[in-house]
Amino acid sequence: MRARRRSRYVKDQLSACLPHLRNFALHLTRDPVRSDDLVQGTLLRAWASLDQFQPGTNLEAWLFTILRNSFYSEHRKRRREVEDPEGGFARRPMVQPEQDSKLMLDDLQEALIRLPSGQRTALLLVAEQGKSYETAAALCGVAVGTLKSRVNRARARLAAMLQMENRHDLGPDRLMRAALQHLKSTNPV
Repeated sequence: MRARRRSRYVKDQLSACLPHLRNFALHLTRDPVRSDDLVQGTLLRAWASLDQFQPGTNLEAWLFTILRNSFYSEHRKRRREVEDPEGGFARRPMVQPEQDSKLMLDDLQEALIRLPSGQRTALLLVAEQGKSYETAAALCGVAVGTLKSRVNRARARLAAMLQMENRHDLGPDRLMRAALQHLKSTNPV
């Protein structure tokens, strides 16, 4: 019977405290929806912990303490979270794994070294240095058609050595430029 009287007392007092709790929550969050959620969570926590409430003490102060502590806990939690409503940020890794790139770079450098020197030179001039076919042909002392053929053969051979399906996959991306730059620095043209 005693527990019933206490729960009836708390129910009567809760309805009187609701407007004050809402105002306090709105003051903390500055968001009506979040403040309603905070008040609801406070009431649920209070109801679950009703046996800890001391009859004769200030119920409103007890509820305000629960609300404030809930707000601070939520605030600390949200401070570490990144808002990502569409999930795009979570799907994209922050740091790309290095081991795959390193292994691919090593394979590419090894394959470049195994190319005939004429093909390697032609590929370095066009793909790494960005020279036009005409300029690269003049530097190598060959016809433009010959240089284009060497670049084409070098790409096809690299694609075969690296087990790629298409020689066009060896475009001027970061990995290709890095491998060519490294090869150039260790074996000057």
